[in-house]
Amino acid sequence: MVGFKATDVPPTATVKFLGAGTAACIADLITFPLDTAKVRLQIQGEKQGAVRAAASVQYRGVLGTILTMARTEGPRSLYNGLVAGLQRQMSFASVRIGLYDSVKQFYTKGSEHAGIGSRLLAGSTTGALAVAVAQPTDVVKVRFQAQARAGGGQRYQSTVDAYKTIAREEGFRGLWKGTSPNIARNAIVNCTELVTYDLIKDALLKANLMTDDLPCHFTSAFGAGFCTTIIASPVDVVKTRYMNSALGQYSSAGRCALTMLQKEGPRAFYKGFMPSFLRLGSWNVVMFVTYEQLKRALTAACTSREAPF
Repeated sequence: MVGFKATDVPPTATVKFLGAGTAACIADLITFPLDTAKVRLQIQGEKQGAVRAAASVQYRGVLGTILTMARTEGPRSLYNGLVAGLQRQMSFASVRIGLYDSVKQFYTKGSEHAGIGSRLLAGSTTGALAVAVAQPTDVVKVRFQAQARAGGGQRYQSTVDAYKTIAREEGFRGLWKGTSPNIARNAIVNCTELVTYDLIKDALLKANLMTDDLPCHFTSAFGAGFCTTIIASPVDVVKTRYMNSALGQYSSAGRCALTMLQKEGPRAFYKGFMPSFLRLGSWNVVMFVTYEQLKRALTAACTSREAPF
């Protein structure tokens, strides 16, 4: 479908909602091992000081982490938490990405010319809304990705077991652990990711450097992924540590960040930066390219069904 002219009929909110969730699930299926590697690198050394952690590093680099996990825990360990991850994307991405244009139009009162402020406001709103809907799925996904299969010390046996165990042992609030840092992270991620994609794409089209097809979508998505990783990485590390922590380990997300700074130094906030970039960059490319094509396909299908014979 790449290279086709964009349909004159704009995609509906429902088309964007379903398209965003589906595209995000496809992107997750492809990039999930990178996300798992990122989580393992981010939590590495959290129970030790900086010196001891450096002396007992288990994972080194993206490829090293993936190979170590595949060798010690089996290749399936790279997809720990995939079910919860897909549940998360179907509810999470549908809201934060699928509703972005609708919320942006709401803030601009239907105007086609949206300023940077309206875009940032729309990104923050849909990012926060998405967390409110999908936080439990994110907690379960992170817990699964963090647990090692080697040695038989698994915390949870299945996705359903994880939901039940967390609710039973930590209460209902356990499923919403890390909501504050996650809202902060996703406000940042959404603003950076969607607004950067929006701005780069608009600039390329207005300057007639590219047309609205695959190369334009690829370039815009890659740029958005790079900018997002740089800005959101510190909050992402704190979110991962806090959501994966045992009951009572940290009194708050702020305490978690302070403990990291004291024990491991400022560099701890950029742990897992390379897998974060590889994951966000590749995830953005797959998601946005797929999303743009799905919007056109679904809109064309809806239009053809409504058209008279």
